[in-house]
Amino acid sequence: MEIVIHARQATLAEDFREIVLEKLKSLERFSVLIESVKVEIKHEENPHHGKKSHEVILTTHGAGPFMRAEGTSFNDLAAFDGAVKSLQLQIRKIHEKSKDFDHDSLRKRA
Repeated sequence: MEIVIHARQATLAEDFREIVLEKLKSLERFSVLIESVKVEIKHEENPHHGKKSHEVILTTHGAGPFMRAEGTSFNDLAAFDGAVKSLQLQIRKIHEKSKDFDHDSLRKRA
């Protein structure tokens, strides 16, 4: 999985990239094909936005399904956690739909 991090009007902490790579690599445990993920970080300079001044947008690209998740919070890491949680729910839903449930064992008893 290719991960592209793009910061707009933002400076990132040194360990933020490592945390992003670790959390997004953990999404590979699902059997959903994701070729690349774009992580976009935006900072709002307007002080009236306060608790929602940091925004993280995750977008998947590739042969698998297109997914997009957003998270807003008071810092980059909290916003990223919200976006990852949203993306994980979408991936889990696709993973569950792709399962093949075989109910032959129930039919044989009757």
